[in-house]
Amino acid sequence: MMTTPIRFAVIGTGYRARLFFAVAAALDDVFEVSAVLPHHPLNERDRRSIAVPVVRDLDELLASGPSFVLTAVGHDATPQLLRELVDRDTRVLAETPPAPDAGSLRALWNDVGSSRLVQVAEQYPRHPMTAARASAVGAGLIGTPTSALVSMTQTYHAVAIIRTLLGMGRVGAVVDARTHTAPLVSPFSRAGWTGDGQEHPTRTTVATIDFGDAIGRYDFTDGQTRNPLRASQVVVRGSRGEIVDDSLTRLVDDTTVVTSAFERRQLGLHRDFEIPTLDQISYEGSVLYRNPYPLARLSDEELAMAELLRDTGRWAVGDGPEPYPLAEAAHDQLLGLAITRAATTGETVRVGREAWSE
Repeated sequence: MMTTPIRFAVIGTGYRARLFFAVAAALDDVFEVSAVLPHHPLNERDRRSIAVPVVRDLDELLASGPSFVLTAVGHDATPQLLRELVDRDTRVLAETPPAPDAGSLRALWNDVGSSRLVQVAEQYPRHPMTAARASAVGAGLIGTPTSALVSMTQTYHAVAIIRTLLGMGRVGAVVDARTHTAPLVSPFSRAGWTGDGQEHPTRTTVATIDFGDAIGRYDFTDGQTRNPLRASQVVVRGSRGEIVDDSLTRLVDDTTVVTSAFERRQLGLHRDFEIPTLDQISYEGSVLYRNPYPLARLSDEELAMAELLRDTGRWAVGDGPEPYPLAEAAHDQLLGLAITRAATTGETVRVGREAWSE
């Protein structure tokens, strides 16, 4: 077990990088950002707002002594950065997706895949409730999982959740998709409340991913991730029951069907001296997820990011498995691209074996 802070460096200073800075600052006994290399020139105000050393080039960044480097830049710039870092025998955690299209994904894998130095910051399967649902499925509570509907986030993120819930490896699939446009108000965005109460034409994409033994179902409305008018929905169906959002129905014997809820224990709601935070998620008395950082007051997204950073740090020093290898993220992205292509063309898209396939 690591007893010293996990030391990592960052390339990029945009939105995602700042979220990782915030997680590291909230858990400063667990993480330390050794340096940051801006991907674009900083003005003086932005430079003053960054509370870690700012360096001028990759040599200075690596000289700061990180266990790994987080690349938080646009997907067009990510592949070349990964090549440069792997050439320097550096362990990397790359933001999603690792490359923008199928051709660049294959070229990237050809160049760095065999190095096993690249992990990808796919945090969605680590969200507390998603992790709890996956734990319940893994425990066999609904029998063999046969389908999963995910309606909460876009393409590659949703594919990662679907594959996690189904226990599906990097296998081929047949993808069909359609879109439709309908009026929707978008009262909230990344920048905050919009103040716009008008209805705007908004696209929804619905897709099926047929893996053969199981089917993934994708349903996403543009902007849904931050739109409070569209709830997240998850349905996992199995041979002996199903999960629908926060409840699980299962067959416990030949004549007994039981439905129970996932119980989210949230502290600070009724007792003055408890820290407002998630404590645990349980099902029928068994804890499926426990907050590893209860004193930090982190959101679910931040908890997922923190666990990803922690596991990457452990892997980087040989103290744990790969948290989310490039092969997994490449497959997520390829299936996500298939959804987009099928929705755009109306044609069935077949995803076959790739160099990173099992």
